[in-house]
Amino acid sequence: MPYSDTVTIAVDAMGGDHAPDVVLEGVAAALKQDESISVLLTGPEEVVVPFAQAHDRCVAQPASEVIGMAEHPAQAVRKKKDSSIVVGCRAVKEGRAQGFFSAGSTGACLAAATLVIGRIKGVQRPALCSVIPSPIAPVVMADIGANADCKPEYLVQFARMASIYAEKIVGKRNPRVALLNIGEEDTKGSQFAQQTFSLMKEGVEGFAGNAEGNDIIAAKFDVVVTDGFTGNVVLKTVEGTAKGLFSALKETLNSSLKTKMGAVLVKNELKTLKDSINADAYGGAPLLGVNGVCLVGHGSSNAEAIKNGVLASADMVRKDIAGSIAEAVGK
Repeated sequence: MPYSDTVTIAVDAMGGDHAPDVVLEGVAAALKQDESISVLLTGPEEVVVPFAQAHDRCVAQPASEVIGMAEHPAQAVRKKKDSSIVVGCRAVKEGRAQGFFSAGSTGACLAAATLVIGRIKGVQRPALCSVIPSPIAPVVMADIGANADCKPEYLVQFARMASIYAEKIVGKRNPRVALLNIGEEDTKGSQFAQQTFSLMKEGVEGFAGNAEGNDIIAAKFDVVVTDGFTGNVVLKTVEGTAKGLFSALKETLNSSLKTKMGAVLVKNELKTLKDSINADAYGGAPLLGVNGVCLVGHGSSNAEAIKNGVLASADMVRKDIAGSIAEAVGK
């Protein structure tokens, strides 16, 4: 169902490597930037109550348990029913919030969203989606880790859901969709890849063929679809490469007086380049296919990334991404 401009986002105060401090700072910034957002803050009473008392449009929802990064996701969700993640997802299920954001355990967020919020009718597997940080143009990839083992028909749904996200959130009109493969020809790849290609060719609007690994950063396609295992490896490789290159570039530019002077001259251009490959600008990775909004931030998120995650969650609610996916799956 569509929502008004005023939305409530449940936020996990204990999510992330630097929680709760950066989470609280990010939530405060989001509330200040968007006066139509309300936050339902979940976490220990001593953390969430004082913050809610000091900030308008924030309601404390105490949760007595926290799911750690090292815990088994599904087991922890079933065992810790009063954890900040489960309580936040339950708020969405019960309609007290329209979206949930956490920078905590990705696995626990996926398990809680699937088990507690539930899937949209007709969705076989929810897909975790991400914007690949390309300096040329943003590229949406799904799945990036929710489903390591897939069937070809799952990827068809991933493509449809990711296309909706690419169009409504990233701003890609008539997105070009591709299947990640080891060659561009339709006969390339494993039996699984060839079967998936045939199904996507028949059932995915905007399908443009296979994408090779070097097509991703080149932004040859708007949406790239693969299984969660491969997608996660690709995403981590791209992120690690970008981080390593910028680290090496910074070291080079600081290596001598001459290079330092050169760095001053291109400072603004380097910042623009860095911003263009910053995935934090999109707030996190949405879990597409659940009956509501669930956005998962990076564990190392700073306050700016938390703020963007809350704002992005509200944007997904307002643009009724879940409703659009339900309509697409129904067709």
